[in-house]
Amino acid sequence: MLMTNEHNPFPIAPDGSLAPPILTLKGICKRFQGIVALHEVALNVRAGEVMALIGENGAGKSTMVKTLTGIYQPDSGSMHIAGKEVRFATPQQAMLAGVTAVHQETVMFDELTVAENIFIGRQPMHGFPARVNWPLMEAQAERLFTRLEVSLPVRAKVKDLSVAQRHFVEIARALSQDARVVIMDEPTASLSQREIQELYRIIRQLRAAGTAVIFISHKFDEIYAVADRYTVLRDGHFVAEGALADISEPDLVSLMVGRSIHQTFPKQEVAIGETLLEVKDFCHPTEFDNINFSLRQGEILGFYGLVGAGRSEVMQALFGLSSNVRGSVSLAGKILDIKSAKDAIAHGIAYVPEDRQHQGGHLTMSVQQNITLPILDRIGFLLGTRRNEETAISRHYSEQLELKASHLTQMIAELSGGNQQKVVLGKWLATKPKVIILDEPTKGIDIGSKAAVHRFISELVSTGLSVILVSSELPEVLGMSDRVIVMHQGHIKKVFDRAHATPESVVAAASGSDSLAVEMAEEIA
Repeated sequence: MLMTNEHNPFPIAPDGSLAPPILTLKGICKRFQGIVALHEVALNVRAGEVMALIGENGAGKSTMVKTLTGIYQPDSGSMHIAGKEVRFATPQQAMLAGVTAVHQETVMFDELTVAENIFIGRQPMHGFPARVNWPLMEAQAERLFTRLEVSLPVRAKVKDLSVAQRHFVEIARALSQDARVVIMDEPTASLSQREIQELYRIIRQLRAAGTAVIFISHKFDEIYAVADRYTVLRDGHFVAEGALADISEPDLVSLMVGRSIHQTFPKQEVAIGETLLEVKDFCHPTEFDNINFSLRQGEILGFYGLVGAGRSEVMQALFGLSSNVRGSVSLAGKILDIKSAKDAIAHGIAYVPEDRQHQGGHLTMSVQQNITLPILDRIGFLLGTRRNEETAISRHYSEQLELKASHLTQMIAELSGGNQQKVVLGKWLATKPKVIILDEPTKGIDIGSKAAVHRFISELVSTGLSVILVSSELPEVLGMSDRVIVMHQGHIKKVFDRAHATPESVVAAASGSDSLAVEMAEEIA
């Protein structure tokens, strides 16, 4: 039996020694068409331990997860579970061995029920001819949620669940398979603060039950909140491992990027010009009401609010993606008639959506094709001229955003999440907009890439472009915005100048409750 004590939070054997790892990787290498994704990578995770796997986008984390779960097979190296060498040819073999993953973007069958998704392919059968034992399957699902202390109807269809509830279904599925190692890949990216705290509780519960958890996140507050130890990857190489209690956040950043990042939000001071965009009496029957705001030349206007506040819905309506919208939008004093995204683009408004995979980029198209897609009508008609312009434009924005891709013709489905986001950002910047709306532009991006995106945003406004920055990350909003608009339940609650926007005041406006604001501000800090 493994134990812990207050002086040593890691699992220890009865004789007082550190327990042996439940999962060990040694010398793992993986190449793709000559590109080294992993080189001599090592990993050690013990039962009852939360290991934070840390690294920038492109560091090899995704390849590592796919290798652990049997999607990829390593070119060389070895993997051991409980001291026994294993090699997974399929994801099914990994699950049978007790290794499973909870991904940032869940993969489930939307039209099936919660219980069906948990036991898909493993439904309990009875009778002759054999048929699914529905009462038993639903009872087993209910017992799993009771164990997790989560209330979730097992007959509900997955399509009707929130992101957090989908994560809980995946965790229940892992428990139903007696998972010994659970990998959580950016599980909090789309969760509210309350849902994140609930996930933390479940992670601690898994740890107490002896499950090994590999936790992947770009947010250091989350890493320090739930993890015991860390492993750092950089450019596909193992860099370091150790106890989180023994290392500071700046030192972790240095290990990740190979350099110190002294300024997380490199905002340049820019002279703010006259009003460029003005929105008046903007209303939607179900999403928002009485929205009034202005955006000035060279300004970064932050939009903050809790989940369900209506920020993204306002931006989608502004970009012509919603119907039944009332109110007026004017640009440089001219009232606009925006009925579609094409109209918005023609007027000089661009929108970088939060959901990069379903709304932002075309995964089966190349970097170059994605970046130039919205401006094909502006590029030369002759084939040779078109190709040269496409290459020049895509190379320019790839370099500006420090995109990590092997070549411009690489499919963006092959890129890390953060680099996919950069391609989507480059795509809309190529339209040469007057106003660009950035909806969660650094969601799922590592700290090094965030600094690059923030630096580029500052450079954009220095050229006269105006930016609307929608973000759930309070430090980002406060660090980058000239003014902050706070929304609550579909209404603008308050507008802050940069000098007067504090974490406490912004959260108070977003929550509608001073007591809740104090609690949430402490959580965010």
